[in-house]
Amino acid sequence: MTAADTGLAVYAARDATSRGRVYDEPSHGYRGEYQRDRDRILHSTAFRRLVYKTQVFVNHEGDMYRTRLTHSLEVAQIARTIARALNLNEALVEAICLAHDLGHTPFGHAGQDALHDCTREYGGFEHNLQSLRVVDRLEQRYADFPGLNLTFETREGILKHCSATNARKLGELGERFIERSQPGLEAQIANLADAIAYNHHDVDDGLRAGLLDLDELVEVALFGGLFADVGARYPAAPLKRQVSETVRRMIDTVVTDLLQTTRDNLARLQASDIDDIRAAGQPLVSFSHEIERQHAELKKFLHGKLYRHHRVLRMTRKARRVVTELFEVYIEDARLMPPEHAEKSRRYSEESGREGAVRAITDYIAGMTDRFAISEHRRLFDPLESPCILGCRRRKWSRMPRRLYA
Repeated sequence: MTAADTGLAVYAARDATSRGRVYDEPSHGYRGEYQRDRDRILHSTAFRRLVYKTQVFVNHEGDMYRTRLTHSLEVAQIARTIARALNLNEALVEAICLAHDLGHTPFGHAGQDALHDCTREYGGFEHNLQSLRVVDRLEQRYADFPGLNLTFETREGILKHCSATNARKLGELGERFIERSQPGLEAQIANLADAIAYNHHDVDDGLRAGLLDLDELVEVALFGGLFADVGARYPAAPLKRQVSETVRRMIDTVVTDLLQTTRDNLARLQASDIDDIRAAGQPLVSFSHEIERQHAELKKFLHGKLYRHHRVLRMTRKARRVVTELFEVYIEDARLMPPEHAEKSRRYSEESGREGAVRAITDYIAGMTDRFAISEHRRLFDPLESPCILGCRRRKWSRMPRRLYA
């Protein structure tokens, strides 16, 4: 047993029993395997780009709203709290959470849906698979191997969903989707921590943006009861602080419920190791029926009142147009991409025909930040925008090097 495995529950993921990496590496002198995964993710280019990728609000709309980066950090914080309380592997759950959105497109789900429509004929686009592709192939930081060469367990947690068709292409990593087995508890925690984080911070951001009506939100059980309690206890507090206190208590409520329900599930199973967890017929990390109902009610409310708000829909439509038109112009002439991406498209085309070209363009667009996608679209479609061939000295220096990081 390694030092990192000390004190873990018998069914926790352990460094010593990891299924390993695609490319063998010697163990590190003082870091566990999952610590190394987390550190590699933190140092990756794709992770840094998350700061300029949207959640609900496009990046330029304000600096107080969540981005993919702040969302990933909040997910990791919630998941680590749960993992520690259950004596599970904190380093692994943190690595999964920090990596789970690495393959997300610019403009959130609007960008994902647009890219899926563009590539539907070639299998479509799914951001979980793209996140896996980022850590397996697209990151180029190490001399000995492509990608980040993460452990099986971290890669398993990143891949939350997968069709049977795609699962068959993934070998051992895809087996659970075919056999309908479960991932480890750390992956299950990351999955629900993601849902907890985005539901609750979207309440916060939606109210801050003036897109949610507080009088309607108080009718939602998970928010309304706690908001009334906060108002009774802190009647003199400004409304903004009352809302923040309510959101804090909402998270505490659902996390506490998840911990108790999961402990009950584990007590019934009496698992002796992680293989028993994988063989369970259903996820063991879960809410009680009542909290599951309330959480679903909140999610439905946000879908109808926030994600379908006319101001969000207008931005969504613009975002879809940007992604679609970028894809169309690149598929027509890949030379419009930066040289390294154009060369990649040429190589992939030689190997796989048009499907290869689609793959290269998809990788390029999916890696864009919101602001880079908007800027690139402007350069390609705005007749008044200089292509920066001549006269670059007269333009702001900050606009010139962005292609280097696209």
